[in-house]
Amino acid sequence: MSVRGQVLIWTAQRISAMMLAACVIVHLATIVYAVRNGLSAAEILGRTRGNSAWLAFYSVFVAAVAVHAPIGLRTILAETVGWRGRGANLFAMVIALTLAMWGWRAVWAVFH
Repeated sequence: MSVRGQVLIWTAQRISAMMLAACVIVHLATIVYAVRNGLSAAEILGRTRGNSAWLAFYSVFVAAVAVHAPIGLRTILAETVGWRGRGANLFAMVIALTLAMWGWRAVWAVFH
């Protein structure tokens, strides 16, 4: 992989990590709020259904996961078993697309 490609992957990993950190904090704060106020699953879904802000938030969360996790997995595979190159990149892309698909499906189910 070219130096430019490596820099882009490194940058995507770092930016997605920052996004994940913020999303995890908001997500955990929301869980704490829901638990402390005794909200049921039905009440939580009642607040998220049709709420564009939550749709946007969790879409960003899913996008960050879909970028961050496959890059990390690709790096782990390269360092532990020496799997590099086109095959490893394709594998990471498949993981990214799968995570995005499952994640956005869940986000849409909670929104819709």
